Amino acid sequence: MAKRLPPLNPLRAFEATARHASLTKAAGELNVTHGAVSHQIKALEQSLGVKLFQRAGQRVKLSPHGAEFLPAVSAAFDGIAAATQRMTRPASTGVLSVSCVPALLLLWMTPRLGSFTAQYPDIQLTLIPSNDARDIRAPHIDVCVHYGDGSWSDCWIRKWSGLELFPVVSPTLINNRPIRSVRDLADHVFLHGDDGREWHTWLAAADALDLERGRRHHLGDARIAVEAAVHGHGVALGDSVTARALLARGMLVSPFALSVPAVDDFYVVCRNEMRSAPIVQLFIDWLFAEKEQDEGRADAPVAGRVPSRRKRPALKVIGARAIPGKV
Repeated sequence: MAKRLPPLNPLRAFEATARHASLTKAAGELNVTHGAVSHQIKALEQSLGVKLFQRAGQRVKLSPHGAEFLPAVSAAFDGIAAATQRMTRPASTGVLSVSCVPALLLLWMTPRLGSFTAQYPDIQLTLIPSNDARDIRAPHIDVCVHYGDGSWSDCWIRKWSGLELFPVVSPTLINNRPIRSVRDLADHVFLHGDDGREWHTWLAAADALDLERGRRHHLGDARIAVEAAVHGHGVALGDSVTARALLARGMLVSPFALSVPAVDDFYVVCRNEMRSAPIVQLFIDWLFAEKEQDEGRADAPVAGRVPSRRKRPALKVIGARAIPGKV
């Protein structure tokens, strides 16, 4: 049996009046008379057998029944509006707003913008460096590529990539101040991209939690920590996704054949209503296709190789001497 629903116009009158707390303002929005709105609401109240508003002169406020009814009506209209937007939004033209982890945006996504532009020349990207969970709900952001534990609720989410962490250092610094064993790290500045947990995890895997650590900088962001390492300011933790190009170009080397899984992963996240928008689908498909191509490439960099997971040999230096074209 088909569900019996109230007529659309009385529902629109109810929602607009509740939002404005005014029959006059609701009438102005709906482009009808004050009397028409009042009539529609009375018809809806008779249909439901309850009072939806309490009237006090020119002002109206929701009754307990009205307050209970409003969220469902508002959600239904919001859903219709979102579906209409998706239906009328072009598949491969327009503006797409993306919130992305700063390190991933700078070191992985930006170098690949040419690939996206070549495939979708009529899509204009607005890229926002951020890992703020509030972006997922922000109406001006279409899709997020964020780092976290995947626990965001009431949204569409798919794991994009895990990652491994390992120390990285500039060739110049390691040539001037060699790192022949994990103990030599005590002579270097530790560069932190977080609160220190990631270095703690790596040192635990290297049986070096008792290492005397002196100078350290907490830079608050993996991108800044890695950039500081490139400039020779210390040793940072790189990861298997964003540091690959820097290793391949010889801007960084990885002194140890030891990596550990990162605490969290990269996820693609968006509001449920945005997942089916064609322009969002195109971007998500492109993200996963690019990641698949990365994994299929055999051009492993030197020190080059991203270290094998939790491998624990004698921690020898890979590239204590940086050789042009080899690092």
